[in-house]
Amino acid sequence: MCPPDYYRIEYEINPWMDRRRRPADTSLAVKQWQALYARLTTLGATVKLLTPVPGLPDLVFTANAGLVAGEKFIRSNFRFPQRQREIPVFETWFKERGCRILPLPAAACFEGEGDALPVGKTLFAGYRMRSDIQSHQTIGEILGCEVLSLELADPRFYHLDTCFCPLDGRTALYFPEAFDEYGRKVVAASVSELIPVAAEDALRFGCNAIMVGKDVVLQAGCEGLNRDLRRRGFTVHELDLSEFHKAGGSAKCLVLRLN
Repeated sequence: MCPPDYYRIEYEINPWMDRRRRPADTSLAVKQWQALYARLTTLGATVKLLTPVPGLPDLVFTANAGLVAGEKFIRSNFRFPQRQREIPVFETWFKERGCRILPLPAAACFEGEGDALPVGKTLFAGYRMRSDIQSHQTIGEILGCEVLSLELADPRFYHLDTCFCPLDGRTALYFPEAFDEYGRKVVAASVSELIPVAAEDALRFGCNAIMVGKDVVLQAGCEGLNRDLRRRGFTVHELDLSEFHKAGGSAKCLVLRLN
């Protein structure tokens, strides 16, 4: 995770961002981030911190840094120049910890865990808005796993982690309308237990959740989703992360898994 000391809405690269009408309150964002950090550590997660850097307001969204596989770090190729400046920061952090940096072909855009999430031994990978489908084959070869490509159809759900969330090796949340028809068929055929999320909860970033064992940490106010999760035996922890919604992210966007 990366503290949001320099978090702002300084540019507009997705439909949620509006510099004039929806500026971020950085002091409130810091409090919301601290509450997330405290909840994750209370649940038993070990959190490593990245030092924030002036001029990189989206560095806080560490999920987009890349993919971690043991001592391998598959580095992201950001589509937008504003975020490409984050690449050397993430590279340095992982190099200092002895990781092997594995860049993808320069022509293939890929935005890390934002667009690549595993269910069991299968990696589900989103494309169109931020990542290119061409990157998926290379990632599958590096990881030695099956990669299922899912086309994202709604610009508001520009990363896979905004509309799809693995809960365990056989269960996942998803917002069906975020995918094209073929993508919905792939998800339905490949995930044993799917929990569809209603539009009102998806638009509150309910799918952008974090799992710690059977505990689910997500945005407060997703009432229907919360009922579905509790009915299936999950423990729900609600937090207000609304300041990060202004940049198009929530709980999962703020975390990159290291194991």
